[in-house]
Order: sequence, then structure tokens, then C-alpha cells
Amino acid sequence: TEVAVLSTLYAGLVSVFVYHDLSWKRLNAAVVESGLATGVVLLVIMTSAAIGWLLTFDQMPQGITQWVQANVHIDWVVILLMNLLMLFVGMFIDLPAAVLLLTPVFVPLAQSVGMDLTQLGIMMVVNLAIGLYTPPVGTTLFITSAVAKVKVGQTVRELGPFYLVAFTVLAIVSYMPASILR
Repeated sequence: TEVAVLSTLYAGLVSVFVYHDLSWKRLNAAVVESGLATGVVLLVIMTSAAIGWLLTFDQMPQGITQWVQANVHIDWVVILLMNLLMLFVGMFIDLPAAVLLLTPVFVPLAQSVGMDLTQLGIMMVVNLAIGLYTPPVGTTLFITSAVAKVKVGQTVRELGPFYLVAFTVLAIVSYMPASILR
């Protein structure tokens, strides 16, 4: 953030004193455009925070974990359900908040199927990172679309090959622990 402020000040000073092309009209347009972009980002973050609060308040992850421990006794299915829940939560909540919300819930579940905690951590980060650019609320997806001034649907279509690679990496991390725990 500090470097961004210094860079902006530097660019402004160079534009005024070296190139002599920064008018009040151009400055006003830049400020308005920056304000709109910031507003989009803050709206997405606010929505993500509200959904995170609702999930925490309703104790949804804990309820799902209790249900899985009581009803599912096949290790690979437990890992699949953990992945699905992390992907779902990752679509609505930013990565740091989701890690704080899900880690205490998933550690006992991972240990019950014999999963290494390092593998769980990597699996969580990969899952939640995929959620950052997955609709309906993927924060990075909306921010990127707003900055690029394209529709979210167009961005999602272009991300197709990246989703394929991401899910392949997720499958390797989830079901081939030797590939990441060497």
C-alpha cells in the first residue's frame, strides 16, 4: 500500500513537472475512475464478509463436519467432501478468513482419515484460491473484471483452461500426498 501511494505521487509529480500533461480535468477523471474501482472492490469484500459472518453464526462448517464424521466412513469420500466444502466456502469468503474459519473444523476430520496436516494446509490453500476466481462471489474474479472493464461471464469463459489445471492440481494434492510431502 505504501509503495502504491509513493508510486502514485511520483507519477503525478512526473506528469506535472516533466511531461506537463496533467490537467485538473484529467486528475478529476482519474480520481473518479479510481473511486469507482475501489467501490467495486469494497462492495465485493463487504458481501464476502457478510456471508462469512452468516456461515460462522449458523456454524455451517461444524455441522457439516459432524455429519461427515457420523455418516461417511470411506477416506477418499471424506476428502472429496472436504474439498467440496472448501470450494463452496472459498467462493464466498476471502482466503484468510476462510482459513481461520475452516482450519479448526477440518483438522480433526483430516486426522480421522490419516491425512498429514501439511497436506491439509496445501489442500485448503489450493481450494480457497480456486474459490477466489469462481462465481458467484469470487472476489478476484469481480475485481479483475471491473479493472479490465469486461463482463464477469466473459472472464469466466476465458478462465476455462485455468479451472482445468487448478482442479487437476487439487486432485493431485488431495489424493497423492507423496507428490507434495517429499
